[in-house]
Amino acid sequence: MPDLAARARTLLELHTAPEVLVLANVWDVVSARVVAGTPGVRALATASHSIAATFGYADGEQIPLALHLDMVELIVDAVELPVTMDMEAGYGDPGETARRAIAAGAVGGNLEDQLQPLDEAVAAVEAVLRAGRDAGIDFVLNARTDVLLSPDGDRGPALAEAVRRGRAYLEVGAPVVFVPGVSAREEVEALVEGIGRNKVSLLLRPGASLPVRELQELGVARVSTGPFTQRVALTALQNATAALVAGGSLPEGTRTLD
Repeated sequence: MPDLAARARTLLELHTAPEVLVLANVWDVVSARVVAGTPGVRALATASHSIAATFGYADGEQIPLALHLDMVELIVDAVELPVTMDMEAGYGDPGETARRAIAAGAVGGNLEDQLQPLDEAVAAVEAVLRAGRDAGIDFVLNARTDVLLSPDGDRGPALAEAVRRGRAYLEVGAPVVFVPGVSAREEVEALVEGIGRNKVSLLLRPGASLPVRELQELGVARVSTGPFTQRVALTALQNATAALVAGGSLPEGTRTLD
C-alpha cells in the first residue's frame, strides 16, 4: 500500500497551489496509466459514470460499491500519483464510503450534495473529513453542490445558493467546492468572488467551457472532465471503426500507450 498520508499532502498542495489542477478523469487501469504517463499530469481522478459504464451499469450509484472500489484500488495500485475517487453521494453512508475509499488507496474524493437540506449536506461533508482524520490523512474532499446543474430559469438565485453551500462546506474543512453546470465567464467570476480564489472546482464540457488557462486566470483551483474523457476515447473508437467498415485504414499517428 502506498504512503497515503504523503499522497494526501501532495494532493492537497496541488489544490492550494496558484496553478490550476487539471484532472483528466480515468475509469480503468489502462486509462489511468495513459493519463499518468502524460507529461504535466500530477494527480488522477476517477469518474463514477465512466467506471459504471465500463461494467454495464447506469450512473447514480447503480454499480455495486464493492465493484466500484475494486476498480479504484486497481487504479491506485497501477500508478504512483495520488488518486481521488468520485464517491457520488456516498452510497447512503458518506463516512463509511470514505473509509472504504481510503482503504482502497484513494486520498481524496468527490461528494455530491444532491440538494439535500444544507445541515444534512454539511453533516455528510463532516463525516467524510472525519474518516480521513481517523485514517491519519488529510482527505482532500471536493465537496460538490448540484444547484447549478439545471440550465433553465433565472440562474441568479442558484448562483447565490451555490455560494452559500460552498462557504458552508469550506467552513467545516472542505478544501475546495465543486460546482458542475457552470461554463459562462460571468458565472465563473461570481463563484470565485463568492467562494474564494483557489477554492472553486469546475467540470469541463466539450464546446462550452472556457480554456483551462483562462479558468486559471479567473482563480479556479481545479478542473476535471468527468465522463467526457471516456467519451473522447469512445468517439475515436467509433470513428476508427466506421472508417474501417467503409474500407479505410486505422488513423495515422496511432500510438502504443499502454
